[in-house]
Amino acid sequence: MSDTKEMESASETGDSGANKKKQVTTIGDFELKKKLGNGATGEVFLARQVSLDRPVAVKTLSKELTKKEDAVARFLREARSMDKLDHPNIVKFYVADSYKGIHYVAIEYVNGKSIQNWLDKLKQFSIGDAVHIAMVTAEALKHAHDQNMVHRDVKPDNIMLTSAGVVKVADFGLVKTLDEDVALTQNDTGLGTPLYMAPEQAVSAKTVDQRSDIYSLGATLYHMLTGVLPYSGQTAVELIMAKERGVFEAARKLRPEIPERLDLMIDKMLAKDPKHRYKNCAEVVRDLASVGVHNAAISFVDDALPTSVGSEPTSELKRTSPVMGITMDSAAPTPGGRHVPEAADDPEESIDSGQTWFVQYRDAEKKTIVKKMSTARVLKLLKAGKLSAKARAKVTATGYYLPLAEFAEFTEAIEQTLQRNPADVRHDDLKNVYKKARREQKQETPGRSVKDRPHGMMGNGVGIACLLAIGLLLWLGAMYGRVMFEYLGQVVTDMMN
Repeated sequence: MSDTKEMESASETGDSGANKKKQVTTIGDFELKKKLGNGATGEVFLARQVSLDRPVAVKTLSKELTKKEDAVARFLREARSMDKLDHPNIVKFYVADSYKGIHYVAIEYVNGKSIQNWLDKLKQFSIGDAVHIAMVTAEALKHAHDQNMVHRDVKPDNIMLTSAGVVKVADFGLVKTLDEDVALTQNDTGLGTPLYMAPEQAVSAKTVDQRSDIYSLGATLYHMLTGVLPYSGQTAVELIMAKERGVFEAARKLRPEIPERLDLMIDKMLAKDPKHRYKNCAEVVRDLASVGVHNAAISFVDDALPTSVGSEPTSELKRTSPVMGITMDSAAPTPGGRHVPEAADDPEESIDSGQTWFVQYRDAEKKTIVKKMSTARVLKLLKAGKLSAKARAKVTATGYYLPLAEFAEFTEAIEQTLQRNPADVRHDDLKNVYKKARREQKQETPGRSVKDRPHGMMGNGVGIACLLAIGLLLWLGAMYGRVMFEYLGQVVTDMMN
């Protein structure tokens, strides 16, 4: 470590004259430039790492906490935990050290704004932007969860967007290692931020797991889509009680253009009982990708770079930038790993302007083909009968294939195709993803299906009434059948006489 440079500033204090106090401007290898803000545990500075001549953010532990051994131990533990994380969408950790009683960590400096800053300006995001941010955040959290770590403070303030529109999850200062010594976790406190915190985390921070992060991400996605939070309250107690009740306005009710499947997924992420939420972030990414509404790049950031989201890289031809997290593909992979030429290689299949899709279909020889096509090209081939309703598509090379009918751009063309040839595709092939999501939601979130119960209760009531009526008739027959038979016989005899 290099010596710490100091500068003196004079201040007048009564008749005593100018008293000089020391102000640190360099800590070891880091030259402090300006203060960025105050955190719950200390201060954050923009600094320059002298040896590598790069900008960094330096977080220092407050003097009050420095006096507490358990706080220092927790600070160092969190630093060691951050060192395990290496993901393009997580703010990078550089070093943790102390100098002359100042404990600090140096992390990647993100030149950009937080999601909260953008929400303050835009109020809400487009559906495509909101889902993109949620998917990338979920992939970053999955990496942390795979290291047996939980963030515990997922919120718009802790999700950054670089000047190039790349998502960076920040502030793992409350990170919890699932197998950590419980003595290092504060007692009787949920930590985190109550507005986005899972109900179980408000009770105890010791028992949270990755599903608590999924809840907070669900609250963040809800906020990005609607401009408001799912729960509110005048005090933290009112807020926690509202979450315990588990009743909130459906996102789709506030914003009708939100797809119903996406609305159900948000409900599942925000389920009061952790058992009813998604089990892991991989499931979250998979289902969000299946809706097919996420943008490839953030629309409200000028010259934003596209980011591939939806699955882990699998092809050796896929290259991910270690800095920006941008994925580039040389060709579209087939399910079996075979790469076929893009549509531009075929003069008849040239790509024209518009949204580009990866389309999977079977040719005349029943071979599975994958080609890149524009929206206009897909519609033209559907109309010509060269693509059937069984064809599937996705927006990115690493996403999930869905039936063409799942995309609004092709719904009308598919309906026309089915009218021409109703036997071309089975109905359950078109809507199986939607039905599965809805079925799982009804099974796992009973509160959402209360509105459906009167119909079920009515049906059950009619069935019970019928059974009772049949039972009554059988009982009457057993008790009075002989008497009624003799009486009817006598009536018939009298009529004949």
